[in-house]
Amino acid sequence: MRKSTDSAPVAHGRDVTTTPIGSLSRRSFLATGLAAGAVAGLGPLGRAATALAGTSSSTLTSGDAAILRFLAAAELIEADLWQQYNELGGIQDGEEPSGTGSPRYAKALQVLDSDLSQYIHDNTDDEKSHFAFINAYLSSRGAEPVDLDPFRTLPSSKATGAAQIGRLTNLMELTVDTTWWTRYRSSTMNPDLGGTFPPAVPGLMEGRFPAIPRTDADLKPHDHIQAIANTAGFHFCTIEQGGASLYPSLAQRVTDPEVLRVLLSIGPTEAMHFQTWHDKAGNAPPLTDPTNGLVFPDLNAPPFGGEEFQENLIMPESTVFLKKSFPAVSIVRPTKTEGAAMGAIKALTADGLFIGQSKQFFEAAKELATAADAATREP
Repeated sequence: MRKSTDSAPVAHGRDVTTTPIGSLSRRSFLATGLAAGAVAGLGPLGRAATALAGTSSSTLTSGDAAILRFLAAAELIEADLWQQYNELGGIQDGEEPSGTGSPRYAKALQVLDSDLSQYIHDNTDDEKSHFAFINAYLSSRGAEPVDLDPFRTLPSSKATGAAQIGRLTNLMELTVDTTWWTRYRSSTMNPDLGGTFPPAVPGLMEGRFPAIPRTDADLKPHDHIQAIANTAGFHFCTIEQGGASLYPSLAQRVTDPEVLRVLLSIGPTEAMHFQTWHDKAGNAPPLTDPTNGLVFPDLNAPPFGGEEFQENLIMPESTVFLKKSFPAVSIVRPTKTEGAAMGAIKALTADGLFIGQSKQFFEAAKELATAADAATREP
């Protein structure tokens, strides 16, 4: 990951105890600062968000700049969580040198697929490339890149293999929404048209569960570390299906054709990730975690099972779109644009990714989302 361009600490090298978030001034969060009121109608919180993101340029509309900044922040968040997965369960090499691996955790992940370590590595590399490109593109158009380094205050896993550095995200207390499993198998309902869906793993929505080992104590008993790996497998999908929806949702608000090209070129890779992880999650073995009672059901048994829910169905079923009177069509869902950025932040928050984060982080994230959702396509 890149180094900070201001006085903030380096992304991967900062010890979480060296600079408490409370000791950082609001000014230290800024890349360069922005004149107050640059995004009309957002008030003090909106001005704070645009200040955090940096100065917009006359060569980009304020809306396009806000959308790119929000996506850069989202990709930084994704890269942070994927790096944690890779340190313990992926491949550590010249591209992804952080961490040293946890063999028992990696073995449990490989129950879902023997190539899972490679896929984790490649997903990590992809997300880092996304935020690096979007930040570089912002700079090329005269806008400041997004910097979240001051918010890297969350602790790392203490399991052997994890790097001991500050994190943006928390993978040790997740509440994972698995309704995507039934949503993408439905031929009659679309969330954009009010459809609601049951979760594939109800237990994951009823508590807080680790998706990486918190300490080496989590490496046994067998069904406990396998439950952690299963949680990770479903969480991979939850994260990537969100990205698959976010890009087309925000693309509808973009003005500049080149910015639109950026979104339309990155967005489909998120869908590729989702489809890959969808396939792997279906291999999660049914079990009950003996330490906390979390149940992973047999997805081939009632209330699922049958032709629509067989585990190897990973391509979207055709469903209703725009109007129920139109023929069913295979699509990404949802893609409704209203409130898409704020919806993404709310979903990540509900996921438990930000447990332990500072008030300033939540304010900044919400304000960046507000600015992106306020963007409108200009003539």
